Amino acid sequence: MTVQGATTEPAAVEPHEVDALVIGAGQAGLSAAYHLHRRGFAPYTGFVVLDADDAPGGAWAHRSPSLTMATVHGFHDLPDFELPATDPATRARVAVPGYFAAYEAQHALPVVRPVKVLAVRDRPDGRLLVETDSGSWVTRALLNATGTWTRPFLPRYPGHFAGRQLHYADYRGPAEFAGRRVLVVGGGASAIQVLSEVGAVAETVWVTRTPPVVHQGPFTPEFGREVVAKVEERVRAGLPVRSVVSVTGLGPSVAYRRAEELGVLNRRPMFDRLTEHGVAWGDQELPVDAIIWATGFRAELTHLASLALRGPGGGIRMTGTRVTDDPRIHLLGYGPSASTVGANRAGRAAVNEVVRLLRDRRAAEPAAV
Repeated sequence: MTVQGATTEPAAVEPHEVDALVIGAGQAGLSAAYHLHRRGFAPYTGFVVLDADDAPGGAWAHRSPSLTMATVHGFHDLPDFELPATDPATRARVAVPGYFAAYEAQHALPVVRPVKVLAVRDRPDGRLLVETDSGSWVTRALLNATGTWTRPFLPRYPGHFAGRQLHYADYRGPAEFAGRRVLVVGGGASAIQVLSEVGAVAETVWVTRTPPVVHQGPFTPEFGREVVAKVEERVRAGLPVRSVVSVTGLGPSVAYRRAEELGVLNRRPMFDRLTEHGVAWGDQELPVDAIIWATGFRAELTHLASLALRGPGGGIRMTGTRVTDDPRIHLLGYGPSASTVGANRAGRAAVNEVVRLLRDRRAAEPAAV
């Protein structure tokens, strides 16, 4: 019987349940998904990957069209699937997303997209509730691989500049800066890439907060282990993650050599303030037409805010890939795994820990009567 004027409440939609959930289908997320599948987690019912993008590629799909495979600052194959031989002139935003798409298909990975994760919350039963713009999921273990690309960092300086300003995330090549004077801010690989390109068509001025350190010699396995140890020391103590270049220094990349040849690596110290027409050091003002902020990114962890993972030191205490204070959660691409090779290793290490976590919890559960 229908009562006039009454409304029918929509039926509640039960959240999907999995043992492990991966957020992000970039390098680290795909590595984790591969190892979950390999360890016997069933796609969609045992584990799933939620990705906010419309198509495969992660941050690579959003890189500047001017970045080619020849000038990519290092890339490491995903496990059990080599990157096919690629023309060095191929755009990285084409080659890498194509490789990721083939990888997802080759290993039948359960990637669901586009799905934006809004928040992750505790549940009374000890599992995690993952709220998205396309429904909710419940998981026993969370492998967060959201990277940094969606959180570009822009430092604050007094004053106002009336000209063109953009972060490296919005840089799309040198053409629009031809014939102008461009200020490039930042001491990492992104700044070097911009200088190596814009320096060929425009006058550039390079400023950094601290003097850049150039690593002399090859990046040997021993040097790599030393770098990882330094980064791990910080995250174990719950300190904020520092930039990779602050530990490794600048390497002899294709972009660095090109910038050297152009004579554009004449670094100046950081300015005091912005002005309407440029920047200033004390009484000395330098007019510029544009400012490119190659000032890095921060880890995208806003959806984890309700879990209160950050400690008094401003960072998240980590033991390997695992959040020290919450063993259900792994952060991939955070701290020492913030590189393509580190992301691959982190995926395997995190899955090994997840397997142990679930095994121990099931062993502790009372046997069914």
